[in-house]
Amino acid sequence: MNTRTSYVAIAIIAAVMTTSTSAAFAQGFFDEEACPDCDGSTSSQKGMTGLQRDIPITIETDAALYDHESTITISGTVSTVKAGTDIGLVVVGPPPFNNIVAIDQIKVAGDGTWKTTLSTAGESWKYDGTYTIKVTYGNQNINNRSLIELTGGIVGIGSGCNPGELAASGSCIPFSIEGGSVTNAIFSSDDNSLTINISSFNDGTLTVNPSTDAIRGIFMVLVDGEEWDDAVINGNEVTVDFPAGTDKIEIIGTFAIPEFGTIAALILAVAIISIIVVSSRTRLNVLPKY
Repeated sequence: MNTRTSYVAIAIIAAVMTTSTSAAFAQGFFDEEACPDCDGSTSSQKGMTGLQRDIPITIETDAALYDHESTITISGTVSTVKAGTDIGLVVVGPPPFNNIVAIDQIKVAGDGTWKTTLSTAGESWKYDGTYTIKVTYGNQNINNRSLIELTGGIVGIGSGCNPGELAASGSCIPFSIEGGSVTNAIFSSDDNSLTINISSFNDGTLTVNPSTDAIRGIFMVLVDGEEWDDAVINGNEVTVDFPAGTDKIEIIGTFAIPEFGTIAALILAVAIISIIVVSSRTRLNVLPKY
């Protein structure tokens, strides 16, 4: 056998050994000993991306923002199908109570996918805010979660306000919001102002219509502390277009100095009176004597 023939033979033997080793490794990776809880098939790996195969359980929703008459579609995958094991799902409501609003058990398909739907129409879903959807598979260590926002309902636990109204220091104020949700609101009679804290993940619009008893004559809107021109004031109805990431919107009524408050107003009044008194005495002193 010449040298060239020897090289060819070595190459053929190496290729055969590589193929055999790969096949043996693949068989060992998916056999029952490597995965005693699996159903004995590799169908759960088919059609998944590399990222899905690396995450034990994935979860996603068909949207990030819902109202209180929506259907939430929740779906995901498991990297390894375990025979006879369902996915446990729990939905936790917004702060401050973080109460459980829904519980479900979901079957896993043979290809590792799962899917379910939930309705937000119900007493337990009536509050605005961030809801957390948690899923587990087999044990608590295999888990994942997704966050959603509900808007257009009641702001504040136990506020007593109707859907479409936000609670602000005991007052119920009609409002609507797109692109985010209201987390809380505070009305200040001292400053004649309404401060609305929001969670915004998109550019959006907030409309509020406080009564004249709450705010007298709206003349200024602040967004995250900056005077805001992208707002429409129609009587006591205010519509504000805000950018994604906005945290706070302040609506200021007349007869208020928002930067300083009541104390500054008193100081200003005293200063004006002092100026008048000093000016009067000065004019008396300069009058000619006869």
